[in-house]
Amino acid sequence: MPVQPIGAHQHLRRWFSNGDLLVSYQFTDSVPYLLNWVGVRLGERFSVRLASYDITLPMYRVLATLRQQESKTLTELSDMVSVEISTLSRLVGLMVRRNLVSRERPLDNARIVRITLTPKGEELADELMPIAAMFEKTAIEGLDPAEVKLFKSILRHIGRNIAGL
Repeated sequence: MPVQPIGAHQHLRRWFSNGDLLVSYQFTDSVPYLLNWVGVRLGERFSVRLASYDITLPMYRVLATLRQQESKTLTELSDMVSVEISTLSRLVGLMVRRNLVSRERPLDNARIVRITLTPKGEELADELMPIAAMFEKTAIEGLDPAEVKLFKSILRHIGRNIAGL
C-alpha cells in the first residue's frame, strides 16, 4: 500500500526511500535546520553576555580555541572557528591591537604566521570559558551524561560526513 504525504501542499513534498522506511522531508524538522536553530539561539544569548566584555562570538571562539590548543595558523584557526580567512584575518588584527593575541613567524618557516594568546587574552579566555560552560550546562539540562556523550559523538560523525561536501 503506497504511503501518501498528508497536507495541503502534497506536491511540495518528496519522499525518500530507505529500505522499508519512507520519510517525508520537512524543513523545520531537518537536521541542518535544527542544528542551525539551536546554534543561532545559543549564540545570540551568549553574545549578549560577551558584549559586556566588548567581545564578539567569533572573538570568543578564537580565544577559547587558542586557550585549548595554544597556537594555530590562520588557516587552522579558520577551520576551527568557522570564519572565512579574510574575515578572520581582520578579526585577528583587531585582537592584536587589543593585545589579546599575537602574530608570530616561526624561525623554521617564515611563510606562515602563528596566532597565539597574550597573557591578557589568556586571562580573558579563563574568565569567559566558565560562562560558556554554564550556557552548555543549561542547553543540555535534563539529558543524562550518556545522552550528552552520544549527542556529541553524533555531531562529530555528522561533521565528518559533511566534510567532503
